[in-house]
Parts: sequence; C-alpha cells; structure tokens
Amino acid sequence: MEWLSFSLLSPTSAGIIGFPSYLLGTIFIILLPGPNSLYVLTIAIQKGWRFGAWGALGIFIGDSILMMAVALGAATLLLSSPFIFIVVRALGALYLGWMGVGLVRNGLQRWKLKESAATHSDLQMRIMMRLHPLLAALTLSLTNPKAIFFFIAFFSQFIQPEFASPTYAFIYLAVVLQMLSMTYLACLIAVGQCCFQFFQNQPRLTAVLWLLAGILFIGFAMRLLFA
Repeated sequence: MEWLSFSLLSPTSAGIIGFPSYLLGTIFIILLPGPNSLYVLTIAIQKGWRFGAWGALGIFIGDSILMMAVALGAATLLLSSPFIFIVVRALGALYLGWMGVGLVRNGLQRWKLKESAATHSDLQMRIMMRLHPLLAALTLSLTNPKAIFFFIAFFSQFIQPEFASPTYAFIYLAVVLQMLSMTYLACLIAVGQCCFQFFQNQPRLTAVLWLLAGILFIGFAMRLLFA
C-alpha cells in the first residue's frame, strides 16, 4: 500500500532538489558559532545538563515559531514595515548586549573573588541567573528577525518551483534542519556536562569563560544592530 511506503518521505517526493547540498549547507550553518549555541553551551557548563536541555528546548520552540511565521507570511510584514523590523532588531540587539554585559560582570566578579560560586550582588546578573533557561533561550531565538529572511533565502534554493505543495516542502526542510540542530545542541550539552565539574573547581578559568562568552554576546549584539 502506498501509504506504507517510505518513498513518501523521500526528498524527491517532498519537492526537494539538491538534498545532499542542503544537508551539507545546513551542517556548516549549524556549526558556525552563534548566540543560540553559545548560550546552550554556557548554561550547560554553568548549571549542568538539565539547564542546557531547557535552553535547547527554548531554541527549538523559538526557531519553530520563526519557521511557521515564514510560512504564514510574517516576512512580508517585516519587509513592508521597516519600522517593525528595526524595532525587533533593536530589541534583539539590546537583549544580546544585556546578557553579554551580565556575563562580563559575573566573570570579573569571579576573577576578583577567586571563588567558584560568586555572589550575584548586581541586580542585572541576579535577574539573568534566575531567568529560566527555556524563557531566556526562547527570547534569544525570537529576537532575531534576520533568521526569518535566512530561512526564506536558504530553503527556497532547494524547493522545486513547480511543486504543487511548497508548504510541505518547506516543512520537510525545516524538520531536517531542526533534527540536525537538536543533535548539535545535544552534543554541546554533553560537552558542557563533562566540563561542569572541572570548571566548578577552577574559578579563574570559569571567570575567563564567562568573560569570553560575554564579549561574544556583545559582539553578536553589535553585528545584529549595525549589520
């Protein structure tokens, strides 16, 4: 029976062209360092694999919402309203910068105190540390409007123009991307868990890690705001 056939799940049946190239490009894109993966790795090293898993779930939900938004035409809204795009981009940059400054302050505090558990006297850092990783990661994912245009530009290269159901083709590519992305984030969580105890016993190295992570987040914010 046709409905039992795995051929229905093949890329060709989904209207996909150049699927090996899509896989290769997706892998390279996922491996490029970005705020989402950096946050999951940082929170896993800082608080363990459970917090890293919550962060990965937040990224998954946020990216899924953005992909659905593309399918529903949110990109058209952003293109037709530059003001909305600028506002969302500014909010994303401010959020990234806010997290980066908090990480830098925490790193400096740990360096000065030489303790594995620095006291979070700074209000900003206390808020960031107490923010649930799912909520933090979800906000991180949703405040990047450029991701919407990336999904359109990248996915459209691999969908047959004459295919009868482009929505199905888009969903197919999105599911593949999410599977690869979650696999990569799971690897980062495993790395973070392996390093968790080590960094707990090395306060100076932990301070350096937080400083580097904070500087990278600030760099992401600057790129989002001025690119």
